[in-house]
Amino acid sequence: MVLESTMICVDNSDFMRNGDFLPTRLQAQQDAVNLVCHSKTRSNPENNVGLLTLANVEVLATLTTDVGRILSKMHQVQPNGNINLQTGIRIAHLALKHRQGKNHKMRIVVFIGSPVAGDEKDLVKLAKRLKKEKVNVDIVSFGEEITNTDVLTSFVNTLNGKDGTGSHLITIPPGPHLSEALISSPIIQGEDGTGGAGLGGAGFEFGVDPNEDPELALALRVSMEEQRQRQEEEARRAQNAAGPEGAVTVQPIKEEPNEEALLERALAMSMETGEEAETRTAPVVDFANMTEEEQIAFAMQMSMQDAQDTSTDKKKKEEPMDVEEDGDYSEVMNDPAFLQSH
Repeated sequence: MVLESTMICVDNSDFMRNGDFLPTRLQAQQDAVNLVCHSKTRSNPENNVGLLTLANVEVLATLTTDVGRILSKMHQVQPNGNINLQTGIRIAHLALKHRQGKNHKMRIVVFIGSPVAGDEKDLVKLAKRLKKEKVNVDIVSFGEEITNTDVLTSFVNTLNGKDGTGSHLITIPPGPHLSEALISSPIIQGEDGTGGAGLGGAGFEFGVDPNEDPELALALRVSMEEQRQRQEEEARRAQNAAGPEGAVTVQPIKEEPNEEALLERALAMSMETGEEAETRTAPVVDFANMTEEEQIAFAMQMSMQDAQDTSTDKKKKEEPMDVEEDGDYSEVMNDPAFLQSH
């Protein structure tokens, strides 16, 4: 967790009346400042933040850990005149020199939503001086990003040098929410990447600033907790109710195809084959409607059919023996020696 003192420089020029960022550039900047303040103080409770305006340069709040004080001063800012970037950064540097925690790193966050006036060489000299003093500068350029990109890029590159990465330039095109574009930026994430933990789209839980309306923030938090508990209880009841039913319905699906279904199918097939054999061998006869003579005649016919079947079976069994015996006797009868002996 980085110990850091941060001065936030806001643009309060007449250009901030424009509506390319909803509802205006000034109000979008207010939400972004809220986000930056909370990310800094939440990353380390000992971090402190100050506020300064760039048009008619004035320190509105010295370094403090009271974010509510910063936000109340920010809402009093009104558009007036043009910005003086160099003077504002120098005064912010002086305010950081008077920080109470001398072990705190120094950082300046500058919001620029209007054209930057002045010579680029003067900005480069200022950047070299800040680099010697080990001051990091993060710049959020919005609204006039096309005009200011070259000047601000050279300023940040001079601060970082060849190997430095402490200063950043964030260029944001026109859009609905300025703060949402900053959440994933290095300004919010910080050097260790944990600065944006727990922050919502507007920098506050449920989108409400607890410093401005603590009762509403508390009511929303309690309501959300009750709703979460209610949903968990309903999910638990549904799981308990569906558990036994699921066990009963799943088991037969696994067992029936393997045992019961196959056995029933085999039994049905065997019964069908038996019925077909019976219909072929024994035709159905209605004895109730037959007279005694017809019944006797049918019985005699069945007995004669059985006798014929048995005689045919015997003939089939004796035929090979008869052929062999006939063949044997013919040879004996044709033998002259055998006939003369008898």
